Amino acid sequence: MRYQTTPRWDADWKRLKPEHKRQFRDVLPDFVAACDAYAAASGAYTWPAALRVKPMQSASGIWELTWSFASPDGRATFEFATDDRGLLVRWRRIGDHGIYRKP
Repeated sequence: MRYQTTPRWDADWKRLKPEHKRQFRDVLPDFVAACDAYAAASGAYTWPAALRVKPMQSASGIWELTWSFASPDGRATFEFATDDRGLLVRWRRIGDHGIYRKP
């Protein structure tokens, strides 16, 4: 699965502590595999429970990923987009629960 980032994501990423970045990178292989399966599914798809991926209720078209509820509180928002090469993930925000105010 290809991806792109938003300027807000880039700014959030720069502020993350190194251990938070490491934890996010640790879940990426599973997330990418799940995104590939999502893209290949012809209909409903069940995300792996450990990734805690679900559509946001307060922001249509935006999804959330939670990899930690404890310190650090690890969350990210993303959306699916397409370009001339097909489907991709557009990362929007990363950080703690506070990113949900402006996902």
